[in-house]
Amino acid sequence: MIPKVKADKLIKIYFHVCEKFENELQFQCSRFSNNNTPEFTDQEAMTIYLYAISQEQRVRIKQIHTFADEYLRSWFPKLPSYAAFNYRLNWLSEAFKHFAGSLLVDFKPDNCSEQVNLLDSLPIITCSGKRTGKVARGITDKGFCSTKSMYYYGLKLHALAFQRNKCLPFPEQLLITPASENDLTLFKNAWENLENRTFYGDKIYHNVDYFNNLNSSKNSLMLTPVKAIKNQSEWDKQFERAANDLFSTCVSRIRQPIESLFNWLIEKTDFQRASKSRSTAGLLLHVYGKIAAAFIYLVF
Repeated sequence: MIPKVKADKLIKIYFHVCEKFENELQFQCSRFSNNNTPEFTDQEAMTIYLYAISQEQRVRIKQIHTFADEYLRSWFPKLPSYAAFNYRLNWLSEAFKHFAGSLLVDFKPDNCSEQVNLLDSLPIITCSGKRTGKVARGITDKGFCSTKSMYYYGLKLHALAFQRNKCLPFPEQLLITPASENDLTLFKNAWENLENRTFYGDKIYHNVDYFNNLNSSKNSLMLTPVKAIKNQSEWDKQFERAANDLFSTCVSRIRQPIESLFNWLIEKTDFQRASKSRSTAGLLLHVYGKIAAAFIYLVF
């Protein structure tokens, strides 16, 4: 049994999943076989996964199944074996992707700034760069994380987030790419058409000519910490040092909350470590399922 407060949250999550499943998610995991109405439903599998991570912080599928078997058996009497439960969740990876996206749209806070965006990326590590990545080779590759000064195999989560006063920023868009994808290249492909925005990013977005053109055409401004100029004289460096340091500090302080958002995501779901994933579907479940579970925590 679980406490009444948590039982209420379990019910709310289940009803929300059922509503979304009826309207949208069922089309992402349709079955074209005689077993298209299993006794243990997809809605129940998603509910257990989301509840166990968001409310109990059971972040591994084995932990989730063990918890459900011990404490939620009266709620879900048809709970299958661990292997069947794991297979079902992997089957639902695309449904989790759409569900996570719907949470960002449906529950956007009122205090989001529509004109100010924070940008950053987070590595999702399947194995260290010293080894050869063998999981989900179709969507992963080798990249470098400058924050940790390490090479790794895996994916990269790119976040475009609304600034919120004295609160964690709220994602406007979250995109997944192979680990080698450059943040600036992703911006050019996905977000360069956004108009009337002020973006705050790190030094990877420092491209004066490109963003001057963007400011002229879209009225969108990119602010980053000052990047050192190659072969600049020592006199020029010292002359501009005070102003550059002050400007860089201001930009870094404004964009710092998006790093807090990533830290919160890692703390709640162990999001960054994906070394237990053994297939493409399993890796996608790890990414989109844990994003959904983290924001379900905020909603319910």
